[in-house]
Amino acid sequence: MKAPTRLALALLAIGAALGMTVYSFNMLRGQVLDSIGILLEDSFLAAVSVYLLFFLTLLIVRYAVLILYSFLEHMESMFKRHKPPTLAERDDVSLPMVTVVIPAYNEGPVIQAALRALLQLDYPNFEVLVVDDGSTDDTYAKASAIALESRHLSIRVIHKKNAGKAEALNEGMAQARGEFVLNMDGDTKLSRNTLRACVRHFDDPQVGAVAGNVKILNRENLLTRMQALEYVEGLALSRKAQSFMRVINIIPGPLGMFRKSVLQQVGGYPNDTFAEDCDMTLNVLVKGWHIIYEPTAIAWVETPSGLLDLLKQRYRWTRGILQTCCKHRVAAKAGAAKATPLIIWYMIFEGIIWPLSNVLASAFFIFIALKYGIAILLFYWWLQLTALDLVAAAYCVILEEEEPSLILYSFGFRLFYIPILDVAKVFASIDEWRVSPMNWGKLKREGKL
Repeated sequence: MKAPTRLALALLAIGAALGMTVYSFNMLRGQVLDSIGILLEDSFLAAVSVYLLFFLTLLIVRYAVLILYSFLEHMESMFKRHKPPTLAERDDVSLPMVTVVIPAYNEGPVIQAALRALLQLDYPNFEVLVVDDGSTDDTYAKASAIALESRHLSIRVIHKKNAGKAEALNEGMAQARGEFVLNMDGDTKLSRNTLRACVRHFDDPQVGAVAGNVKILNRENLLTRMQALEYVEGLALSRKAQSFMRVINIIPGPLGMFRKSVLQQVGGYPNDTFAEDCDMTLNVLVKGWHIIYEPTAIAWVETPSGLLDLLKQRYRWTRGILQTCCKHRVAAKAGAAKATPLIIWYMIFEGIIWPLSNVLASAFFIFIALKYGIAILLFYWWLQLTALDLVAAAYCVILEEEEPSLILYSFGFRLFYIPILDVAKVFASIDEWRVSPMNWGKLKREGKL
């Protein structure tokens, strides 16, 4: 599908979905006003009603701003692609060297597929460095076998004592020969154009890092397809909008390229949180560097196919992000580089306030339905959130040329998928506040690459 056609369809989808959004919001507001007499009998219920309407208005503004900024970023990217090529794009000899670093702990089922995908990359000047972080399986042997098979690509495999992902990444940084370092996970396949697509952004001397586009590879059941929608609608949309402001809040572990000098400047990856990628990103922003999102550089990843593994993953993500926000709370109050405080508060909103408000809203509307028989409020709340998801899903699926069927999953997205994750996030927030002990919780790879 040609770009102008995609843009026209995206605008049409947004217009239709926005109409549905306005309609459902007015219906919900009307139902609340019709029930105001009952709600005012209890001051607590009245206060919750006012808060939820305010929160819903804030969500609509959030979606509108993200779509607007992501659209502006998309148009800016299209303009750049039609500019004359840079010297690096015209002459392969001048392309800088890139070191691809793969921290690997018990990645035996997937490491060979990840490395074979790297052999297909369209880039003349790069090396691969696998840092085996004390694996107890056959990761080292399988990676070494691919290294021996490779004839035209330098693949080095390093074995070290287990010390965690952050230390493995730092070991890779220390031994990297390239001017730029691309960090990826062991369960990841990179698109063939990844290195060229990312390197071109470093023509701008203010750019310190580039975040890639993470997509789900194993779309095999309802749960993994819901995650595929979440990655397209939630993560990609946010990163595209943030990229317009040059302040990506998380450079994803599966695909992030850095100037090696920037990694060294910030002291490598911190190891005192469970979200080393988020922590590193904030350190880069605090130093005043710009971070760009490159949607055409795609990292295909294996995602949890079972509910328990997914909940463990999101529990760790939430606690890690909260640890990072607490660690950088000084920047949130004042002073860091430009938009850094805003990004930190945005992360707090998405990590704590939004999940907690969703759980509160569900409990509130269920209570109202049971006690006063006003079940329609619960329906209109779900309809409003689903309308917002449809707006974002239609827009993102069309622009990214994703599977159109993903849009249909929006109807169940807020019905059961997000509520389950929100409960896990609320428990994670409580446990982090209580400083409950936790470990990394390594997910077992299924070998779906």
